[in-house]
Amino acid sequence: MSRRARRRQSPEPREVMIDAMSHEGRGIARVNGKTVFVFGALVGEKVLIQVTKSTRKFDQANTIEVIEASPQRIEPGCEAFQVCGGCSLQHLGSDDQITFKQQSLLDMMTHAGLEAEKVMPPLRAAVWGYRKKARLGVKYVHKKGRVLVGFRERNKPYIADMHRCEVLLPEVGHRLELFSEMIGKLEARAQIPQIEVAADARHIQLVFRHLQPLSDHDLAVLTEFSQQHGFYIQLQPGGPETVNNLYPAQQRLELDALQDGQSRIEFNALDFVQVNSEINRQMVVQALEFLDLQSDDQVLDLFCGLGNFTLPMARNCAQVTGVEVDSAMVERARTSAASNNIVNSSYHCADLTRPDRDFTWMRRHYDKILLDPPRTGALEMAQLLGDFNAARIVYVSCQPSSLVRDAAIICDQGYRLTHLGVMDMFPQTAHVESMAVFERK
Repeated sequence: MSRRARRRQSPEPREVMIDAMSHEGRGIARVNGKTVFVFGALVGEKVLIQVTKSTRKFDQANTIEVIEASPQRIEPGCEAFQVCGGCSLQHLGSDDQITFKQQSLLDMMTHAGLEAEKVMPPLRAAVWGYRKKARLGVKYVHKKGRVLVGFRERNKPYIADMHRCEVLLPEVGHRLELFSEMIGKLEARAQIPQIEVAADARHIQLVFRHLQPLSDHDLAVLTEFSQQHGFYIQLQPGGPETVNNLYPAQQRLELDALQDGQSRIEFNALDFVQVNSEINRQMVVQALEFLDLQSDDQVLDLFCGLGNFTLPMARNCAQVTGVEVDSAMVERARTSAASNNIVNSSYHCADLTRPDRDFTWMRRHYDKILLDPPRTGALEMAQLLGDFNAARIVYVSCQPSSLVRDAAIICDQGYRLTHLGVMDMFPQTAHVESMAVFERK
């Protein structure tokens, strides 16, 4: 056997004991002093593993047999769990999942020398069928003679051969085969790489990305599909600016953060909105409670997006200033404020990774501040928050490591961490959303 062939040959499966869990939800074993991250394994289990990737410092592996199971282990609720890369914790009960996420966040804070005065109860809702926004991969596989629709395989570039997704809203997740059959009828079936999915309380919008112009036949198939199943259908032949309505001619999705009809925000499938509308509602309510807005408060909303927090806050204070890097989202936030008769909010387009003290909004005092940054966090703005001298800061995070980093910076500017808690925005996954509250000392 050649040296190259030996390198390609997979190592033999081996038994290991799992003695810890990583923050990404993988079991941790040690073999001859080397760390092995094991998908599908829980603390205290003896499992048979197959190494899938080896580096100098660590290995990655899959569980191929559970020899001694943890009492926390349950049967995964989705038939695609073993292959699909969308979920990683279905073998752990939902109560244990949220406990794991919360403890992971607290451990990271402790490691950084930070401790919240109070840990908030986790925000929770339905753990299946909750996801109202997603990007589905599409691939016509000639050898299979069919179109695959779903998420990518774990750690691989291929679309998983799956028939259902249990975390997507059922109207979509339970109809993957229906999508597959419909796309299979298209002349351009090999030129459809993805479907963007978004839904509000009444409608589901599907954006079909296509790499070649669609024929009249294909347009007719998609239109009939919309009419028969009630989906909004949009087409995307190029960048986001090329998205256009196929059927019906008029389409409208609305985000109603508090679900009370008071702050309706129009959006579409390519906009950023939270995937879990019930957790989003609880999140906004909790943020408002901790901000404790007063009628004369001046509030700064950083990374404001479409105004998910901005509009509800504006109804409870004197003025809200929203800042967002995406000019299209800023304009849509302005439009939504006007359509909701909100006159005490203003919006600025700015790159918050490169804040400029000469910005007009940077030279003002704010009584309260809310941040909802992307996964990279708010490093550059965190270093400047003390300049505003706000009495209270609420930080909404989608990445624990960046929150921990930024929390340390905020506390160094004269704040104390009063409350910390997780929000189960993505059940069945190891993804951790959280909220931290800071008060001026």
